[in-house]
Amino acid sequence: MDRRSFVQGVLATGAMPTIGAFGVVNDTGKIAKLAPYHGVPTFDLSADISRQCVVAQGTKDIYQGHPTTLLALDKKTIYAVWTIGHGGTCGPLKKTTDEGRTWSGLLPTPANWTVAKNCPAIYRLPQPKGGSRVFVYAGNGPDKCMQYATSDDDCVTWSPMQSNHLKEAVMPFCSIVPIDGGKRLLGLSNIRRPDEKVEQRSNVLASSISEDGGVTWAPWRVILDIPGLKPCEPAAFRSPDGKQILCLIRENVKRVALYMTSEDEGKTWSKYKPLPPGLWGDRHMPRYTADGHIVVTMRDTGAESPTGKHFVAWIGRYEDILSGKDGRYRVKLLESYHGGDCGYSGLEVLPDGNLVATTYIQYRPGPEKNSVVSVRFRLSELDAALRG
Repeated sequence: MDRRSFVQGVLATGAMPTIGAFGVVNDTGKIAKLAPYHGVPTFDLSADISRQCVVAQGTKDIYQGHPTTLLALDKKTIYAVWTIGHGGTCGPLKKTTDEGRTWSGLLPTPANWTVAKNCPAIYRLPQPKGGSRVFVYAGNGPDKCMQYATSDDDCVTWSPMQSNHLKEAVMPFCSIVPIDGGKRLLGLSNIRRPDEKVEQRSNVLASSISEDGGVTWAPWRVILDIPGLKPCEPAAFRSPDGKQILCLIRENVKRVALYMTSEDEGKTWSKYKPLPPGLWGDRHMPRYTADGHIVVTMRDTGAESPTGKHFVAWIGRYEDILSGKDGRYRVKLLESYHGGDCGYSGLEVLPDGNLVATTYIQYRPGPEKNSVVSVRFRLSELDAALRG
């Protein structure tokens, strides 16, 4: 059986097992403390299985990978999309209506989603004439270009996948930032260095502009090329006052994550700098909380980090990043039993203060391949642990 037929069969039969909430809290019922990292308090929630739920169970044969999530307009429902296989085929879609405690069965998606591959990224994007539209972008398809699908009813029904004709993308858009008051969109990702052989695998960061709400995009413009290094997976978001765009950057050679800023809506960028060590990681996913903190989930790549290679969150302020401070604290969310093969995630901040992070990970020992797993936490709990 070929790969496409296998994937279509899995989706059609619902063969991906779904497990509900794992069960009771761990024996202590407390938040464990780990050794500080560069003087920053580090906590461990990974043993508290009451926080966790398997969205899609991996098996000996099925690898569940690379999810992202979107909070629906009702501020309660969370949708998750992911791939089958490492950087593999798209298609799976589920939702939760109870803050990640349980997840639905597979939701319907068009059949040709299975021809799109690599790390689907889901976004709600403002439209030039008002309102919003939901997009899922995937890394590539039959024409070797980035693919996209749309929903006009907040993720209930979807269009088929089609090409947006952006070539050389390694990933779909890792970040999309509305610019110019929402009239245009700035999309960022990593691509292969122009005119370099693919097998050399040298990444550069690039941006593209959409004038029509995310359907068509201008050709890539390289915004960061560092000879000898491989920057990738940019995570861009605005400063609290909205005047600056900050971009967190994975780096694949020295494994010291970087950042740069823009003061002019992405037209130009500052010189890159290293992030504080507490933010050394891959596939950063930043979100603001109601009190102005930033929560960033990631795969931890920090040298000598007590949470190295696991799924973690960094908590701090915007100014901590720019001033080189290591933030308020860090937290290990899930243990990875397959080394650093984890950490691409969605992160949603709910109105009641709960945060729901959803990643792919081998969450327990055994022959099973990676699963998609969500975990819930609150900053108030971690603040109490910090004080106590």
